[in-house]
Amino acid sequence: MEASRPLRGQRFMIVSLFLIFILCVLASINEFRYETLSKFGRCALSNIPQINDDSSSANLSAANSTSDDEIRILIGVLTLPDMYHKRHFLRMIYGSQSPAGARVDLKFVFCNLTKEDQHVLVALEIMRYDDIIIMNCTENMNNGKTYSYFSSLPGMLKGADRPYPPYHYVMKADDDTFFRLDKLVASLRPLPREDLYYGFVIPCHSMDPFVHYMSGMGYMVSWDLVEWISESDIAKNHTEGAEDLVFGSWLRDGRRAKNRYNAKWAMYNYPEPKDPCQHEFWPDTIAVHTVKTPEKWLRALKYFNFTSNLKPSKLYHIP
Repeated sequence: MEASRPLRGQRFMIVSLFLIFILCVLASINEFRYETLSKFGRCALSNIPQINDDSSSANLSAANSTSDDEIRILIGVLTLPDMYHKRHFLRMIYGSQSPAGARVDLKFVFCNLTKEDQHVLVALEIMRYDDIIIMNCTENMNNGKTYSYFSSLPGMLKGADRPYPPYHYVMKADDDTFFRLDKLVASLRPLPREDLYYGFVIPCHSMDPFVHYMSGMGYMVSWDLVEWISESDIAKNHTEGAEDLVFGSWLRDGRRAKNRYNAKWAMYNYPEPKDPCQHEFWPDTIAVHTVKTPEKWLRALKYFNFTSNLKPSKLYHIP
């Protein structure tokens, strides 16, 4: 028994060494396979274009960049702080329009807030929509509100992160005017982007934009004239009176707006009641003024088939 113990110990050592040898051989084979596969993988991947964060950012910036021929328009709707429902309605009207080749921003413009509820409700609107301009003035219609609007814009919109000009055209519009943005943009495309005055000539029978002035329903000027208004003593010293007439007098006295465009009769008053500035709806309409009641809005929207782009869905049924 004592003689057999060394023999068994020798056998154990031999078996252990043999197992260690086998394990080393297997490890060498696996290392060779891994290295071979790694080289093959690197070779295959070297032929695939690499996508990194920088190229993705560049592509995203290119997608979001504005085209050189894109028209930038600011429509400032002069209204009152308490007109919450009207603003919500107009957001639907203008937010549903996407004119090609243009960026059209809608802003609601009024003077300083005067009520506790306005401080909360208007603040909520700004947080949600960011489409309100509050000027440092006392609410009025013909005592400088239009001047405050135009003269404040250059300072408000100045910034290194904005293109120049921030807008090619700036409009003052009434809240009872319905603009069809695709027609508006199409009418602007061939026009100059400097020293331009655009709108519906008053009085109603006139067709000469150089004799009189543009109706307050909605008139527009190029950005260089906005800057001129902000710096001009002619405008600063004459702010009282019918705002559209006063605006026209600034340009006349300052010998500005050598380029003028009369959009009559694509702009007009609502067909009823009868007046010299109105006519029936027609397909090439740019703007309809004095749309003052829900019934008038409904009739206008139906005539222009405004909801034709409604997509079908299982969630609703609207015949």
